[in-house]
Amino acid sequence: MKPAATSIERVLTTLGHREPDRVPLFLLLSLHGARELGLPIREYFRSPRHVVEGQARLQARYGHDCYNAFFYAAIEMEAWGGETRFFEDGPPNAGEPIVSRAGQIAGLSPPRVAECARLRQVLEAVAGLREKAAGEVPVIGVVVSPYSLPVMQLGFERYLDWQIETPEAIERLWRINQEFCVEWANAQLQAGATAICYFDPLASPTITPPEVYRATGWRIAQRTLARIAGPTATHLASGRSLAIANLLAQTGTAAIGVSALEDLAEVKRAFAGRVGVIGNLNGIEMARWTPAEAETAVRDAIARAAPGGGFILADNHGEIPWQVSGDTLMAISEAARKWGEYPLPGRDGT
Repeated sequence: MKPAATSIERVLTTLGHREPDRVPLFLLLSLHGARELGLPIREYFRSPRHVVEGQARLQARYGHDCYNAFFYAAIEMEAWGGETRFFEDGPPNAGEPIVSRAGQIAGLSPPRVAECARLRQVLEAVAGLREKAAGEVPVIGVVVSPYSLPVMQLGFERYLDWQIETPEAIERLWRINQEFCVEWANAQLQAGATAICYFDPLASPTITPPEVYRATGWRIAQRTLARIAGPTATHLASGRSLAIANLLAQTGTAAIGVSALEDLAEVKRAFAGRVGVIGNLNGIEMARWTPAEAETAVRDAIARAAPGGGFILADNHGEIPWQVSGDTLMAISEAARKWGEYPLPGRDGT
């Protein structure tokens, strides 16, 4: 039995493709902080103090290995002048797109982080979580990739059409988004984030054919990640990754958040020794799990991907749904400790 490590030691060891004391567990909870504080979701995200306290309580309760500084994806659209729609039992979503005509893109310029009150609140939360972490727990910041952000800026259908109809305008939008993404990521790192999660669901072959990704999102990721002054993990938000595994490994990212739709052992083999794997518990099914089902899912994921290190147990989407109960989260946490201690139990469950 290895001596107990701090969370950050555990994560760094596994991302070095070595076996730590146990498999790291990331419970990527954002909305659940509101439940901990007894607040409506909208009210919870009004104050960085709420997010810091919510994350601290969640980590103390479940003992997982990170603080999640993520508020919600649409907060980036607020920086661009967009609106957010809030719900009582789910994540806030972006309102109407901010661009309706391709000609408008020529007049866009990247928002400055320092000039956006809502982004400054996220930075306050990052700094507060850094203080709570005391160098022992990773603080995860989040950005939406320049390639995926146009889904909110333009709307999905318009974005896909304009890549064919007005490619020059889309190229300009990607460049503008890159400047914003780099500044936003580095601001979070400067505030105290340990690493940045680069959300890039459009990169997944679930949405974009690999040959199109190679010509677009892949080169954008290479340019963008090279300018982020800290480690990054790329998350495809439930999307598949195997068809572009070699491309993802060349972007400079340290880890990939992977889908429940693919075999975890096959994914681990595809990235082994090059990029860490984060995943792949099914967040939708999780809302219906019994404690026994949660334990079985955790045990199976660990058996498939944890040997040799390089694996962080987490959900497959990067955000655990509001509908997942505290009992299920506790069952996941307990199972991760039971089955994730190195040396790992045999695959036959002994």
